[in-house]
Amino acid sequence: MRVALFEPDIAGNVGTILRTAACFGVPVDLIEPMGFPWGTAALRRSGMDYADAVEVRRHEDWNAFRTATPGRLVLATTRGAVGLWDARFEAGDVLLLGSEGRGAPDHVHAAAGLRVAIPMRPGMRSLNVAVAGAMVLGEMLRQVHPKPFVSSPVETR
Repeated sequence: MRVALFEPDIAGNVGTILRTAACFGVPVDLIEPMGFPWGTAALRRSGMDYADAVEVRRHEDWNAFRTATPGRLVLATTRGAVGLWDARFEAGDVLLLGSEGRGAPDHVHAAAGLRVAIPMRPGMRSLNVAVAGAMVLGEMLRQVHPKPFVSSPVETR
């Protein structure tokens, strides 16, 4: 299982997604061009202190990504065909998140083996890409690896 970001625009969102992926042990693919220089202070502030804990692969463009990355593409999209709670995920899936400003173009939609929409209240347009990515990744992991990490119960007082 992997997370891929298609031409991300906002360093803070990428940092948040990298931090999420590090916490769950999921590699990340960055499909360029990106809307910011790699390694900016904003990116480091929002998650790159986890850089040593996440595998990141950068791809010069969509074609390079597709050549290097096997697995079914699961596109999180507001134009999704399947609601998140009805989607069924597989171990080799690659969660693909579109650009914050433009989403995913038609050729990316066409390449997806599964398009997933997060159900929302009527009138709401979309969630932040990092929040949406965390929600979909969480459901993917829950289905494929129900208990990937052993942890002790959290104590409350």
